[in-house]
Formats: sequence, C-alpha cells, structure tokens
Amino acid sequence: MFENVKEDIASVFHRDPAARSRWEVLLCYPGLHAVWLHRIAHWLWLRDARLLARMVSNLGRWLTGIEIHPGARVGRRFFIDHGMGVVIGETAEIGDDVTLYQGVTLGGTSWNKGKRHPTLEDGVVVGAGAKVLGPFTVGKGAKVGSNAVVTKAVPAGATVVGIPGRIIVRDESGADEQDPIHSQRQAMAEKIGFDAYGVTRDMPDPVARAIGQMLDHMHAVDSRIEGMCKALNDLGSDYCARDLPKLDSEQFEALIEEPQQPAPEQGDEAAGRP
Repeated sequence: MFENVKEDIASVFHRDPAARSRWEVLLCYPGLHAVWLHRIAHWLWLRDARLLARMVSNLGRWLTGIEIHPGARVGRRFFIDHGMGVVIGETAEIGDDVTLYQGVTLGGTSWNKGKRHPTLEDGVVVGAGAKVLGPFTVGKGAKVGSNAVVTKAVPAGATVVGIPGRIIVRDESGADEQDPIHSQRQAMAEKIGFDAYGVTRDMPDPVARAIGQMLDHMHAVDSRIEGMCKALNDLGSDYCARDLPKLDSEQFEALIEEPQQPAPEQGDEAAGRP
C-alpha cells in the first residue's frame, strides 16, 4: 500500500509542473486524496461491506469534490488534476497512468444492471469538462479533448474532440509547417483578414480542417482567375486591370460591437409611451 502511495506521489511530478515538493503533493492534492480513499472504499466493496464502502466514498466526495463509486476499478498511477466535479460510475474501469482533469464524467447511458460505464485503457488523458458516456473502450494512449462528449469507442492513440465526439487523425508525415500548402493557406488567410490560429498543424480540429480546405479552394480560385486575366491581357483586354474591393475588418467589428436596438411594440407610439 505504501509503495502505491509513493508511486502516486512520484507520478504527480511527471504530470504537473506546479508540484514543488512531496509534502505539498501529499497534503494539497485532492485528486490523490480521492484516489486513496477510493482504494479503501473499493477494498470494502469487494468484501461485501457495501454500506461502509459507500460511506467512505461519500466522505471522499465531501472532502475533495470528486465522486468515485466504490465499485469502479482503478489502476496504478491514476492522477486526477484539480479534480473538482469529477464523477466516475460504478462499472467504470481505469487502466494505469490515466489522467483526468476537472469536471470529467465517466458515466452511463442506461439504467440496466451490468456494464454501463466506459473502460479507459493505459495512458488515456481526458480533458477538463469532457463526458465519456457508455460501456465502450477508450484505447491505450487516446486523448479526449476538453468539453467533448464521447459515446462511441475510441481507438488506441486517437484524439477525440467536439460534441458529439469526433475522432481526429493527425498528419503523421512530419511535414514542416513552412511547406507550400501551409504558406498558401497563411497568405490567403492574411489576404481576407482571417486570423488562422485554427489551421496550424498542432491544433487538430474538424472546424480548423474545414477552414483550411476553404482557404485551399479560395487560393486555387485566385490562381485560376489570375491565369485568366493574364490570358485576356495577352489578347489586349484590360478587363482585369481594376483591383478587387478590399474587405474592411473594422466594419465587421462594428456590427459585432454595436448593440441591436429592439423594435418598438405596436401601439407604443399611439399611446405616447417611449
């Protein structure tokens, strides 16, 4: 038991740069306190002391704000960072080296008895506010993005984001961000006044991917129009001599910032009301 405690404390230093000393981790990390109390509650649960197990679990919830059902199975070096609002259901199974952040729910979608909650294999990371709901498996080394809602199995090594959760496939080619496609997207984004945070390779998001494809398409259209204008110029036409109108980002900002005035109700003016 003491070996597990030492292992848990050591694992915090690998995953939380804010940890400064062993005493700080021992005394000030409610995520660890919740896990340690859960191990006591689970030990009682397996020996049919169900009421006492629930009492220990409820004490842990009261002290830490983290609710772990005593029937849940938890592996080694399980770390709950911050932890407030974490809920782990009865039939949840958690492997080794798993990390959960605040507000995570490992819940069920059925009132039937039996397996109702997810299984998290080794090395899974679940971001703040995410909900993993149902009796399926999140594969080894997978990551669940903050506030995602996952209701289907996740393969090993995948990343899931969004509502409902969508599996993201990272570009494993190792291409440099300064490749021609990235440069074209960046140039087009700057041309139309779009701040292209979402189209970098280190933020794999479906919306970012869609925006990137739109920028690629717009760049292709621009290239085609430039080619047509050049051909017309070669024929002696000045059709493309005029510049295209520029997009004024200040106008869009004004529309966003200017509050919308509600229309007066019928009869207000006739009654003399303002």
